[in-house]
Amino acid sequence: MTQFFNEPAPLPASDIPKRPAQPHVSDEVLARLARCTAGSLTTQLYIKGIRQPVLHGITPLNRKVKPFAGRAYTMRFIPAREDIDTYGNLVTKPHHDHLQWVGVEQLQPGDVLVIDSNRDGRAASMGNMLITRMMMRGARGVVTDGSFRDGVELASMDFPVWCTGVTNTTRLSYHHVADLNVPIGCAGIAVYPGDVVHGDGDNITIIPAQWAEEMADLCEKRDGIEAYLAMRVQAGEALWGVYPPSEQTRAEYQAWLAAGSPAIAPKGPATTMHGS
Repeated sequence: MTQFFNEPAPLPASDIPKRPAQPHVSDEVLARLARCTAGSLTTQLYIKGIRQPVLHGITPLNRKVKPFAGRAYTMRFIPAREDIDTYGNLVTKPHHDHLQWVGVEQLQPGDVLVIDSNRDGRAASMGNMLITRMMMRGARGVVTDGSFRDGVELASMDFPVWCTGVTNTTRLSYHHVADLNVPIGCAGIAVYPGDVVHGDGDNITIIPAQWAEEMADLCEKRDGIEAYLAMRVQAGEALWGVYPPSEQTRAEYQAWLAAGSPAIAPKGPATTMHGS
């Protein structure tokens, strides 16, 4: 006869540990991060020990990509199930089996909706109507590792929309919204509610909330010296000692700033390809 050992008793729901909320990232820090480049952010995050902060494999639908930074509000999908995810079950008020509308209506100004679609693009994660509504609520973008529908409309919106592709197959075919504002994986990267979602013309980068202000400080400095180094390379200098910068080059950068950031003269005549 099997003997079971059930002491102590299971924890009551009120005692089950819950992850504390992340630090709130201010709008001022978000504005600073939006002006930082993805290159500087990923480098500084690597120095901090984050090897891969970029959501790989997703691209913007918008024709005009604009940089942004916002606080992550997350939505987690699981596979749809035929007895629950039916068109006839859709309701016109908040419901536990239809959390997608609830999530959209929970968004606050400065949020970015990040959707864990299990890297499954067979059905749309959402479309124009819900994304328009989140834009009206003050959200700063929407990101998924799946697909969206209404690609033509989304591409013309002045709102960052990132995904793996476009399909008009309804979400109910393959996706069920299981949770809102919980830790998720998106494109293979962990995203916690309140993390900073940074987007520019190159990438979507996830920044842990507790490092947001530090990243802004570091990247503002890095972007400044990177622009200076690029001007020196464009002026004809070799890479040695310039990129990455030596201590002498860093001192020259500070002197250049103190001098008012003057133009950097070419080191010699420009060269051209033979026959050009």
